[in-house]
Amino acid sequence: MLNLSIVLDDAAREAPDREAVVFGDLRLSYDFVNTIANQVANLLRSRGVRPGDKVALACPNLPYFPMVYFGILKAGAVVVPLNVLLKRREIAYHLEDSEVKALFCFEGTPELPLGEAGWGGFEDTAGCEQFFLLPATPLATEVPYGESFWAAIGGQPGEFETVQTEATDTAVILYTSGTTGHPKGAELTHQNMLMNAMVSDSMFERSDNDVFLATLPMFHAFGQSVVLNTGFYRRATLVLVPRFEAGAALDLMLKEKVTLFAGVPTMYWGLLTHQGGQDLKQATATLRTASSGGSALPLEVLNQFADRSGVHIIEGYGLSETSPVASFNRPDRPTKPGSIGLPIWGVEMKLVEEDWKDAGDGPGEIAVRGHCVMKGYYKRPEATAGVMRDGWFKTGDIARRDEDGYYYIIDRSKDMIIRGGFNVYPREIEEVLMTHPGVSLAAVVGVPHDSHGEEIKAYVIRVHGSTITEDELIAWAKENVAGYKYPRTVEFRDELPMTATGKILKRELH
Repeated sequence: MLNLSIVLDDAAREAPDREAVVFGDLRLSYDFVNTIANQVANLLRSRGVRPGDKVALACPNLPYFPMVYFGILKAGAVVVPLNVLLKRREIAYHLEDSEVKALFCFEGTPELPLGEAGWGGFEDTAGCEQFFLLPATPLATEVPYGESFWAAIGGQPGEFETVQTEATDTAVILYTSGTTGHPKGAELTHQNMLMNAMVSDSMFERSDNDVFLATLPMFHAFGQSVVLNTGFYRRATLVLVPRFEAGAALDLMLKEKVTLFAGVPTMYWGLLTHQGGQDLKQATATLRTASSGGSALPLEVLNQFADRSGVHIIEGYGLSETSPVASFNRPDRPTKPGSIGLPIWGVEMKLVEEDWKDAGDGPGEIAVRGHCVMKGYYKRPEATAGVMRDGWFKTGDIARRDEDGYYYIIDRSKDMIIRGGFNVYPREIEEVLMTHPGVSLAAVVGVPHDSHGEEIKAYVIRVHGSTITEDELIAWAKENVAGYKYPRTVEFRDELPMTATGKILKRELH
């Protein structure tokens, strides 16, 4: 029997008065966070949520996130974290696809499919903390039940006997876009998530009073596993930042004596290029560990950060489907700049051809096997079978391996765009663009960008007679997909380069 919420239960039992969460002037102990999580678990049980049911959580990096996250787990339910940048059409898809029974949403979630006529905006509840029980039928009508979070848990006991789930039971469903254009839910088990936190903890230097700066969104795999779960496992203090801003992050590093910072490359670029405020070396004086993931870290950024702060950034690699950490530049082995390191403890990696044949040292597609690999895609056996065989998971990322076993990414999965650390799959955006009445055909590609790594560009063939302009189409796309997904530039063409079979040759569009 195993439940991921043990990381909170254990910390509250062994170090109840230690600060678990800091947010502005708010400082909450592990005992307090655990008590609220117990109330959340009691609330869910009292409203008919049973072990194995899905419960959605839409929340930026606020103290509510760990309270509700672990409360859902304590009740034996499955957490479905929602990216707060998604638009209502996208959120509606996630809620329906995952078959959620209840929803917690908090300030900072801009749009949820709630309200009059089924899909009203979030305006009526903006600034509030809300709990909703969702109808069993598809979400085509107004959500019938909603109340204030604090009113909902008011009167609920502060003690709860955690449901003893199996290690192989699903703990979290993380949605990841796919080349089909439809996001798929990766089912991660209690064992997946706990082992990833424990192994991540073993790779980072410890101190008695560690302080993690939580700028990575906890609704994403990286922030959830490496920051939230690893931090609670080692009973660290998490300083929560809902939205990364370099100056504020540097101020908090100095004020809170931060010892660990995990970020995507654009965050490190932001710290390096910030003008004014704290000196980088002064702000990072207590920083012992800086880790990077999400996309390849430019060597110039790595070297400049080490020169100016004295802290060497260590790189790793993973995906939502691998909980997420699969490889890392480990502390017991030399670090190789530009490499994603070696497989973490208990995990195997190899390079394969498209037909799964061994590719030796590559180039080849990275395949991963071990405790980090997901159970599968929720309700998608065919999609699961397409990427998994004998416990191995094909990542879609092309890499090579050196003589010491270190891996180096050559290309991302097929046409995937990595914008500021966020994965954007072109086909999803293309399908949305083609729902516009003025668009006949669309091809979306990533183009180089100084700060974001890649920017999103769309090549579009108009419907005959359409007069849609670049600005109009960009504005329309902005209303229909998350802020990090919509194209920043649109180029209209009379035709697009294609193969004899009609496949668009995207390499000729860059």
